[in-house]
Amino acid sequence: MIKDRQPGEIQPGFKWGPFTARIPFIHLRLSLTDLLQGFAVSGATGLALVPYFTMLLGLSFEEAVVMALIHSTLIAFSWMLFGDPYAPGWLTPAIPFVVAFITAPAFVGDHVAQFQAMTALSLNFALILIVLGLTGLGAKLIKSVPNVLKGGIILGAAIAAFMRVTKDGDAANVFQSAPIAGTLGVTVCLLFAFSKPLTAVAMRYKGLATLLSLGLLPGFLIAGIVGFFTGELDFNIRWEILDVGAAASGLWAKASPFAIGWPPMDVFIASFPLALITYILFFGDVVTGNEMIEQAQKVRTDEKLDVNTSRAHLATGLRNALMGFTAPFFSTQGVLWTGIQVVLLKRWTQAKDTQTSLFDSIGSFYILGLPVLFILLPLVTLVEPLLPVALAVTLILTAFACATLALSLVDDATERGAMVITAMAFSLFEPWAGLLIGLFTIAALCGPSVFLPQRKAS
Repeated sequence: MIKDRQPGEIQPGFKWGPFTARIPFIHLRLSLTDLLQGFAVSGATGLALVPYFTMLLGLSFEEAVVMALIHSTLIAFSWMLFGDPYAPGWLTPAIPFVVAFITAPAFVGDHVAQFQAMTALSLNFALILIVLGLTGLGAKLIKSVPNVLKGGIILGAAIAAFMRVTKDGDAANVFQSAPIAGTLGVTVCLLFAFSKPLTAVAMRYKGLATLLSLGLLPGFLIAGIVGFFTGELDFNIRWEILDVGAAASGLWAKASPFAIGWPPMDVFIASFPLALITYILFFGDVVTGNEMIEQAQKVRTDEKLDVNTSRAHLATGLRNALMGFTAPFFSTQGVLWTGIQVVLLKRWTQAKDTQTSLFDSIGSFYILGLPVLFILLPLVTLVEPLLPVALAVTLILTAFACATLALSLVDDATERGAMVITAMAFSLFEPWAGLLIGLFTIAALCGPSVFLPQRKAS
């Protein structure tokens, strides 16, 4: 029996420490639309790093799929165990830095050393998050950020996403690898997610409204069908069930610090600066997620979304620690999947009669906490060709959502100019350099008073 909440209250759940666990079919309902989207989008995107696992780290295909399964399971159970109203995902912008780190001369070709480096990165990042979460310093830091800097961080994410999706040779450049199928799929997903004219027409036609309620799924179906007939997407179906036990055993022997040994202290020290840089990206995701929820909360006053930044630090820190012990590949445990967060929040705000709680959508999209798709190789190989489409859709939705949110945060023309310069710095340089440039630009153009509490409160 579903436990209902009172109007304006938080969705019920089991409290444990600072967290709230919510169990499917007890504290949330099944949303079939989001379940189907989750199979296509979450499944395809979750497999995106399998080529990295096999080419860089020497894993077999089956071991790489199990590693992706562990990463996705930790992400999928995050909302269930910890209670954050975010659609969790990777810290995607950090992945190029991570790959560069483990392919440095000190690690290249030595898979044991590479996995130990990944463990060190994961545990360093977990330590930073847990300390800032327990002390409350992370929440205070995020609350003290002026809107102009928030906007710069968020808009920087938008610009970086747009740049990556059009970069030659990048896996996300579906317009290069599958121009017809990719363009159609991305266009349909973007229209279904954000088009005001389409939404207005759907208010008059029930069939179109039903189609729009399917979210990103129609775009993926169109891309798959068109890609098959144009030959841009190659489907090679394997009719097998993954031998999880054997693959997990092989992965443990190659990757876990309990099997290969713990990283030396010099590796912990060498990886700490990258963990700090990644915290800036985490910081930006939390700011983005909180602003999105605040905007959506104005429309849906019947459900209070409990945003707790300290809890988000702790939850993400615990997931990174667990990942570092079992299947280390930094940075696959982040706080927010921006593109999906905006899609699920939009459904929540527009479907009050059918979408009782935001957690109905989040839980169903993440397949109720268990990514069974990864075990069924026919499904894995079915969605595998759609991976470039999934990456492009995620990046473009992220870019559009971040851009619209950032531009709504400030009204002053000078602050908007400083915000754009800050955003460009974040998109072009490493995160720490972008932060320094942004702080200097904002202080010089807008004045140091923007960082004072009384300015933010006015």
